[in-house]
Amino acid sequence: MKVKLISIGNSKAVRIPRSVIEECGFRDRVEMRVADGGVVLSAARDTRAGWDEAFAKMAAAGDDALLVPEAMEHDWDAEEWEW
Repeated sequence: MKVKLISIGNSKAVRIPRSVIEECGFRDRVEMRVADGGVVLSAARDTRAGWDEAFAKMAAAGDDALLVPEAMEHDWDAEEWEW
C-alpha cells in the first residue's frame, strides 16, 4: 500500500488507515524502529509486560536471591553524629 507523506511543521507524517490500526492493535502509542532501510511500527507493549512470568520463572529456578542485603548496617550507624 502506498501512502502520501504529510507535512507537519518541520516533520513528516503518514496517515494510517483505520483498518490497519485495528489489525495491528495500535492504541495511543506505537513502537518505531528502523530496520533494513525501512520504518517498522508495532503495537507498544506495556512497560512491565511479562515481568510477572519472568519473576515466576526466576523463583522456580531458585534465581531470585536478593542482590542487596536486607539491612546495610555500618559502624558509623551506631556513632553519634556531630554537627
